[in-house]
Amino acid sequence: MTHDVLGENYPEWDLSALYSDDKDPGIARDWEQVEQESIAFQKQFQGMFSGTKWSANDLLNAITQYEAIQERFGRLASYAGLRYYKNIKDQDILLMYQQTQERLTNLGGHFIFFTLELNQIPDARLESAFLELPALARYRPYFDQVRAFKAHQLSPDLEKIFLEKSLTSSRALNRLYDETLAGMSFLVDGNALSLSGVSELMSDSNPTKRRQAAMALAEGLSSKGSLFAFITNTLAKDKEIEDTWRSYASPMHERHLANQVEADVVDALVAAVKQGYPRLSHRYYALKAKMMGVQSIQYWDRNAPLPDTDDTKFTWLQTRKIVMDAYSEFSPAIAAIAGDFFDKNWIDVPSTDGKTSGAFSHPTVPSAHPFILLNFHGKKRDVMTLAHELGHGVHQVLAAKQGCLLADTPLTLAETASVFGEMLTFQSLLKQAKTPTEKRQMLAGKIEDMLNTVVRQVAFYLFEVAIHNGRKNGELSLDAINAIWLDTQKEALGDSVHIDPLVGTYWAYISHFIHSPFYVYAYAFGDCLVNSLFAVYQQNPEGFQEKYIDLLKAGGTKRHKELLAPFGLDATNPDFWTKGLSMIESLIDQLEDLIK
Repeated sequence: MTHDVLGENYPEWDLSALYSDDKDPGIARDWEQVEQESIAFQKQFQGMFSGTKWSANDLLNAITQYEAIQERFGRLASYAGLRYYKNIKDQDILLMYQQTQERLTNLGGHFIFFTLELNQIPDARLESAFLELPALARYRPYFDQVRAFKAHQLSPDLEKIFLEKSLTSSRALNRLYDETLAGMSFLVDGNALSLSGVSELMSDSNPTKRRQAAMALAEGLSSKGSLFAFITNTLAKDKEIEDTWRSYASPMHERHLANQVEADVVDALVAAVKQGYPRLSHRYYALKAKMMGVQSIQYWDRNAPLPDTDDTKFTWLQTRKIVMDAYSEFSPAIAAIAGDFFDKNWIDVPSTDGKTSGAFSHPTVPSAHPFILLNFHGKKRDVMTLAHELGHGVHQVLAAKQGCLLADTPLTLAETASVFGEMLTFQSLLKQAKTPTEKRQMLAGKIEDMLNTVVRQVAFYLFEVAIHNGRKNGELSLDAINAIWLDTQKEALGDSVHIDPLVGTYWAYISHFIHSPFYVYAYAFGDCLVNSLFAVYQQNPEGFQEKYIDLLKAGGTKRHKELLAPFGLDATNPDFWTKGLSMIESLIDQLEDLIK
């Protein structure tokens, strides 16, 4: 399917790898099968692994059946989710999405016993089973991840209550947030724009349009400020209640366990970035103010094009060629995988009414393939967005061979291929730049992207920490939340960025705060990791591609220390973060040399 925009056909998803359409009889068949399988699984295995009368073959049988059922769960959930994010305003799709969530949540109750019983198996007994059956030992990383939460599991009844109540607590509030944001319009010069449209206008070359867009966004978010504050407060309290029951040491503890990363490693990353604020963001925005001929830039001018930047738009075909050329130069094998996304309509390109803002790559299930969502406007940032999401997609295709339980990578590693793809594309474009002006534009754009990925995301993380810690002392007012936002932004951006109090509600459209608390540091982790990886590639490209592909193929079967060892890197070493941040500094150095 294609969508015609300004005479150019933009591809849209073909979801037939999941189901042909909403009336596909396969949907009903899968529901019937998954319901029967869920009941049968509980009947066959409940109580088996809390005792001693089980064999390695019993455990292998259980885990392979469980994986097959989870695959079917994932197929149903992925189809409903992709339909939902394609058109959040369609009431029939909303109903299907909600019904899917509720049915899968109810079925999930049949499996609560399984992870609880897995955690009751003595270490020695489990190790003996691994030694007896290599086919079972393949699932060791999955068992390790489940058992990492052992100290925080509750009784079966409590686990079931938390699962079922999520439909009327966290999931309900997530849905309320999504539908509120999707239903909003922002009035700019008489035109009603979506969130995606008004965000895009904030990087327009015309400063008047940027200011109008910024004011419209601020006005729109402020009009719903009380609702967004209520959602944020309630979700933070909901999380605190569950964290208390589960004895998590901090609001971030669960995320660290899920990310398979130690708290001190995250603390080292955050400390390194904060210490780097003056050398990174403060220094760059002072340079940008100088290039724009002002003492300080407005908050909404952070991503504005430089005064000498042309407004050349990229067609979709040009964008595709730029990214594919960069991928092909690095690795024909990776480029071949990337090509499928274009050739087989695995990408949904146009920005349409009702479509969720931003971009993502959804892995769906190993028996299908990933789907990429974009909101394409033809700007240079859209080139980088495609490079980013295509990296995710390639990673997900390669990791799918690990199977449903082992394909997913922790968030800290999930950004590896996406950020690496961006760097490949940037370096390719920089080589083609013919004049100092072009190079200056390219460097400024890349530095801003990296600051948005590292400095901005760490500032987001610190905002979340302050919100969740502050909520423990009582509900936070809208003004209090706005103040925390402004303080963390001012600290991160420095004196060369004027932060108008009107942007105090801008936290409200950062959906990660709602959907995935403390997700954001994974971006900074991934960017610094890739910067270090890319430095290794530049210094010694021989054999790098093969090791890199092996890293992506590993999916969730290895932790960061094991994955980085072949490259001579170690994220537990504080110097690792310094090395990653030094690449941003070197780009700022290059830019500074061009404007002297």
